[in-house]
Amino acid sequence: MTSANADWDARATSFDDEPDHGLRDPEVRRAWAGRLRDWLPGRAGDVLDLGCGTGSLSLLASEQGHRVTGVDLSPAMVTLAREKLAGRDAVFLVGDAAAPPVGEQRFDVVLVRHVLWALPDPARALGHWSGLLRPGGRLVLVEGVWGSVEPVGIPADRLIGLLAPIAGQVRVERLSDDPLLWGGEVTDERYAVVAPARASGQERGEVAPTGE
Repeated sequence: MTSANADWDARATSFDDEPDHGLRDPEVRRAWAGRLRDWLPGRAGDVLDLGCGTGSLSLLASEQGHRVTGVDLSPAMVTLAREKLAGRDAVFLVGDAAAPPVGEQRFDVVLVRHVLWALPDPARALGHWSGLLRPGGRLVLVEGVWGSVEPVGIPADRLIGLLAPIAGQVRVERLSDDPLLWGGEVTDERYAVVAPARASGQERGEVAPTGE
């Protein structure tokens, strides 16, 4: 987790030093690759990686056969992502994750890690992202709550509530108890939500927690 007010261009060169950012440790990389394989479709599809940073998750998705479009507000981050995925079926754009500059393009997955909590209007962003999905598409959201004195983030139950009007059956996967994802033990709340887009006329989805 990093500050919502950070100067991301200034942090770009050291961003990958964090174990879960750069995925340089083979065990951390395998842990994220395994999770991503569970969250993304089994067939090749189009993945929109919002707040993509230097493109580490984009690279994993590409290695699993998906076509990737990454969006980040930081030009320096986008430059590094383009270098990291050079020669792959991937495009990186400078833009706001809350309203990505993708025009009429639609995707099978909108993938967002540690971004939603920092946006001024999470509900509006979620509604916009769901509109970027093709029929049968899904949101994959990795979020959490960090800090004990002045915690920041978005609790899982709040995110589930925000998703209720726009998603089908929501799957929650707790990530705090998997140190391989983070390069060590963590004590705060970290989780992923996989939320299929709500089909027309579908009833309100139920929450199906896993991994607790």
